[in-house]
Amino acid sequence: MATEQLLIRLPEELARRLKRQVPARGRSAFVQRLLEQALAPEGGEDDPLYQAALEVEQDERLAAEMAEWDGTAADGLEAGAHTAQHG
Repeated sequence: MATEQLLIRLPEELARRLKRQVPARGRSAFVQRLLEQALAPEGGEDDPLYQAALEVEQDERLAAEMAEWDGTAADGLEAGAHTAQHG
């Protein structure tokens, strides 16, 4: 696998912690593992969760149903608060 050298800047305290806790010869591998875990894979459009989110956004029936729920989200809260105070 080809590699590329990058220059990154970190806050001094974070750089100190990295140097104290990760041996010099293991820092590149450490950062590589973190990035692999944190970043979406190349071509993230193939990610099943991404595809599911797109389908939900494009589903007009579901969007209409969600809009109805938005209008009823606070229904009954006032009455419940009133009953709790006088109950």
